[in-house]
Amino acid sequence: NVTISGSKNASLPILAATLLFDQTVKIKNLPRVRDINTMLNLLKSLGSKIILSKDKKTAKILNKKKMKTFASYSMVKTMRGSILVLGPLISKYFKSKISLPGGCLIGARPINYHLAALKKLGMKYELRDGYILAKSRGRLKGANIKFPNISVGATENSIIAACLAKGKTTLKNCAIEPEIKDLTNFLNSAGAKIRWSGRTCLINGVNSLNSTEYEVMADRIEAGTFCVAATLAKGNLEIK
Repeated sequence: NVTISGSKNASLPILAATLLFDQTVKIKNLPRVRDINTMLNLLKSLGSKIILSKDKKTAKILNKKKMKTFASYSMVKTMRGSILVLGPLISKYFKSKISLPGGCLIGARPINYHLAALKKLGMKYELRDGYILAKSRGRLKGANIKFPNISVGATENSIIAACLAKGKTTLKNCAIEPEIKDLTNFLNSAGAKIRWSGRTCLINGVNSLNSTEYEVMADRIEAGTFCVAATLAKGNLEIK
């Protein structure tokens, strides 16, 4: 018997999205991998209070009234997924200074789709000394956005940011991996208004999100790996 861990690629955007909340959020079934620790440490550095269960698979998260909006290079360089805090910070606190994932080097996986989409929602930004200096005049405003290419991270950042934007946002040519659907299920469990139609995501902005408890989906890559292993070994395996 093997039990599959929670999905890292669903947990990271869900944890980033907790920055939108004023009330306590409880996230269950977190996998015990380094990237999750990095994201939790990043949230702590921004002012989130985090209480981990004994097995470290459940996190209770409560944000301060005044959160920090600075994510340093030393924090961001270890994990590309750190860029996912940009959307919620600009949406909730109207400003953010966050290191580019590669510092001054915009590498082979640039974040231009993230920046272009958030700009359409009302974020103004400049790049200086390897940092994104971003701000908005009050709440973001809903917009029609079509991604030129399918991008998982840009889809996630835009969905999170649009939750608290004024009015309606339509995102076209979205990535639609199960982990992204898990993110939108999590946000909807807290009162967000998000629905899907194929590769189009429709978001009606709300003023705030409610306290919620959510269990992250299982990791499909890990499950698939065990399926292949059991087949190769001609073994009998129950995968939970």
